[in-house]
Amino acid sequence: MRIAVAGATGNIGARTVNALEQQGHEVVRISRSLGVDLQTGEGLDAALDGVQAVVDATNAPPADRAASVAYFGTTTRTLLAAEERAGVRHHVLLSIVGVGRTQGNAHYAGKREQERLVADGPVPWTIVPTTQFHDFAAMVASWTEQDGAATIAPLLVQPVAPADVAAVLAEVAAGAPQGRHVDVAGPETQDLVDMARRTHQARGREMRLVPSWSGAFGTAMAGDVLLPGEDARIMPTTFDKWLAEQR
Repeated sequence: MRIAVAGATGNIGARTVNALEQQGHEVVRISRSLGVDLQTGEGLDAALDGVQAVVDATNAPPADRAASVAYFGTTTRTLLAAEERAGVRHHVLLSIVGVGRTQGNAHYAGKREQERLVADGPVPWTIVPTTQFHDFAAMVASWTEQDGAATIAPLLVQPVAPADVAAVLAEVAAGAPQGRHVDVAGPETQDLVDMARRTHQARGREMRLVPSWSGAFGTAMAGDVLLPGEDARIMPTTFDKWLAEQR
């Protein structure tokens, strides 16, 4: 199949490209750095010529609620309109477990808008909700890092390996549209603060971590809000295994 990956140079997108190519698919990489702009549509029609399925693994820069909704809204409308013109038969969206269970997070508001547009859009679709990635904790700590210290919310998560997510996206893209896919998660629950500490240790970094609900993740996201549903698809890679690869 000829399959396009939007966000092809990103954390999950690049892995999805690799997974698809290993399966023998012809992959079209969509990224602004490669000359295709989802905000303006520049280069998009040419990129989607002959494409049968599209995986949207794009991400947005940190922003407030309005900016996040505007960004995801614009890119998703632009992509879906181009897919309709090109006759694309399957749109696969990477999303997040629990986006509908909490209202305060700006990024989640953007993802809800993205899901709404895909579900109401003209192209048959599959939405793949996943839990936080194994490298998420260190990324969150980097947002507030200053003078060797960072605040981080003590979230309960069930993290999944980026490579495992890419494998699911590649599998789904090669199949028929499913609507909403079951949640995709890793095998174990973890505390985000402990994940950040252990990731920094594995990478040879020292950082003082201060648990706090004052940042992007408030108390509305405490407890089991971010955990997968009972029918979740559990992927095999543990956080310990992923950590061992960071050394």
